[in-house]
Amino acid sequence: MLEIIEEKMSLNPNGYKLSERTGKLTAYDLLPTTVTAGAETREFLLKVIDVLLDFVKATNDRNEKVLDFHHPEDMKRLLDLDVPDRALPLQQLIEDCATTLKYQVKTGHPHFFNQLSNGLDLISMAGEWLTATANTNMFTYEIAPVFILMENVVLTKMREIIGWSGGDSILAPGGSISNLYAFLAARHKMFPNYKEHGSVGLPGTLVMFTSDQCHYSIKSCAAVCGLGTDHCIVVPSDEHGRMITSELERLILERKAKGDIPFFVNATAGTTVLGAFDDINTIADICQKYNCWMHIDAAWGGGLLMSRKHRHPRFTGVERADSVTWNPHKLMGALLQCSTIHFKEDGLLISCNQMSAEYLFMTDKQYDISYDTGDKVIQCGRHNDIFKLWLQWRAKGTEGFEQQQDRLMELVQYQLKRIRQQSDRFHLIMEPECVNVSFWYVPKRLRGVPHDSKKEVELGKICPIIKGRMMQKGTLMVGYQPDDRRPNFFRSIISSAAVTEQDVDFMLDEIHRLGDDL
Repeated sequence: MLEIIEEKMSLNPNGYKLSERTGKLTAYDLLPTTVTAGAETREFLLKVIDVLLDFVKATNDRNEKVLDFHHPEDMKRLLDLDVPDRALPLQQLIEDCATTLKYQVKTGHPHFFNQLSNGLDLISMAGEWLTATANTNMFTYEIAPVFILMENVVLTKMREIIGWSGGDSILAPGGSISNLYAFLAARHKMFPNYKEHGSVGLPGTLVMFTSDQCHYSIKSCAAVCGLGTDHCIVVPSDEHGRMITSELERLILERKAKGDIPFFVNATAGTTVLGAFDDINTIADICQKYNCWMHIDAAWGGGLLMSRKHRHPRFTGVERADSVTWNPHKLMGALLQCSTIHFKEDGLLISCNQMSAEYLFMTDKQYDISYDTGDKVIQCGRHNDIFKLWLQWRAKGTEGFEQQQDRLMELVQYQLKRIRQQSDRFHLIMEPECVNVSFWYVPKRLRGVPHDSKKEVELGKICPIIKGRMMQKGTLMVGYQPDDRRPNFFRSIISSAAVTEQDVDFMLDEIHRLGDDL
């Protein structure tokens, strides 16, 4: 990216260079401060767009690095991060934009396999540009009429895909907050007086249940909402990362025998590390038997709801849930952030969270106030996360999203095939249910050595070394981590529409190049 910028600055005088006059101006010389500055404003913004488009081009160029890595102290010396007392000229701001993107990881690069959220969907990106320009809050129809109606349409469609004919939903700032909304609604449904009186009115101690492979935000709900993490009961999982449902029932009975009140069970549909899917139908049976709220955290795996080929058996019984978290910014490729929480029962969001602030949510407005969303949520300000998803859905159609999910899963099968074809170099840990592929790289010195726990320890030591070389070289990003059963192992994620079979081959070949001598 720097090479592109430097070339443009040196070989093309007009590159990122504003005209001499405009370049010396400051933000005070643009709209809205200077009402006659339409031409200068346009020139400045078009140069910003030039920078952005060059970054988009570099992101999609396989000859470009994924990142230009520097350690924090070195990075501080490379950047001018000072916030000055006096306004800097516009030309400096343009150069600041270019420098910022030079050192930013290209998360949309086809060789970025590091995070659950990756890719750069251009339609969704265009939607985010418009969203920033509109710069509105999502708490009332009064100030966001078009976006509020879009939100209703899209969220209704998502609930229909889940399998519900009614209900309610909201967009939240990330899956963690979506899970928090589910927890709050569950407690409110069972103990509506908690909202006013708190825990003093409870007939006993509330306990919740989740697997040991769940996202940490589930345990965080217990801490944030006053339950206490000791009352978030962790259910063991099997070797594939799925909750052991017999253990769930045993633990519920154990806590009931102690006088506790089981009220909330979280099933994970796509665990963060292994991509495992809990058995929804069996968990639903247990929740029904013991009168527990059933939440499904499908923040990661939710995109597979769009695929007739891969929806079952992963999501069989999903319609039995009371609430579902689903993040379009993951498998569906919407830009960050875009997280949704859905409820089977309508009215719970408003009943649970309403504070009736009269200065915002007046009841005598001249339109149908049921379209005001601000009192449904614990936030006041809420970012517009709907337009980029709505526009992306219009561009792809539901069929396009289905094809995208099927293609990602197809690429995973290709990766598994290539790993098996190179079984001397790579050790596949398990068959994945999602696009998480867990594996070890086996360097030359360990090939032919019988696979046992001692060998796994050695393989685990290699992962951070390869990752370090990967970062320094900048050609590839793949994550690694340990779990309860294993030392460090690689976990690659294919959730970007940019990835091809050739990119999968590059990933495996590059890991081999970086680690063969270890």
